Amino acid sequence: MKVILIQAPLIWENPKVNRNYFEAKINEITSAVDLIVLPEMFSSGFTMNPEHVAETMQGETISWLTVLAKARNCAITGSLVIEENGNFYNRLVFVFPSGEIQFYDKRHLFTLAGEDKVYTSGNQKIVVDYLGWKICPLICYDLRFPAFSRNSEDYDVLIYVASWPKIRTNAWDALLKARAIENMSYAIGVNRIGTDANGYEYIGHSQVIDFLGNYIQIPLETEGMFPVELDKQKMLETRQKLGFLNDRDSFEIENR
Repeated sequence: MKVILIQAPLIWENPKVNRNYFEAKINEITSAVDLIVLPEMFSSGFTMNPEHVAETMQGETISWLTVLAKARNCAITGSLVIEENGNFYNRLVFVFPSGEIQFYDKRHLFTLAGEDKVYTSGNQKIVVDYLGWKICPLICYDLRFPAFSRNSEDYDVLIYVASWPKIRTNAWDALLKARAIENMSYAIGVNRIGTDANGYEYIGHSQVIDFLGNYIQIPLETEGMFPVELDKQKMLETRQKLGFLNDRDSFEIENR
């Protein structure tokens, strides 16, 4: 599977400008790609003012993603602020080339920033079936909670879209590698760069790690698009040879 990570400096609470930026970047892609991964809250930055930027699932950004995925014949994923039934959600959408959409609402809301005060937590982990791959998409702070991401579904790829600040970059790097190793899965992390309206600096470190903890795409601090290719057969052969997932614990996570 051919994947492109887009590491971008987001413009604060300005969906139109951010959509234009990502569309221009995506239109620069000249070769075939299967999946494009955008950061957390890619249309607004990590805002605690959801009423300024929230859209519905019939809104402009979702329509834009659908049109773009169809035109490019690839899937696109990232999170944005969605309002639904009077609640705000930090919602990751996975848009298929057909226009079909699956979504995941962030379960672990970042209490340090007050995200839990303004957003509603999701309670369902999803695994997306795409091109013969099983993909588990999660959001930023979820990275710190390994029980929720435990590979009980035999997924092949973990994706974390994020707004992870520079001050905690060491944790981002270490935890992404840990999630890949413990789950014997590819791990993709896509983070933003730049500075937000609250003065927090982001240096990216978007990266891809294989099922043994080796870098496929090393962490970089520059704006750009980073293409990688994932080899499912190699992953399956390694899982069969080592068998670590056969010894995993069985447990259930309660919804809350």
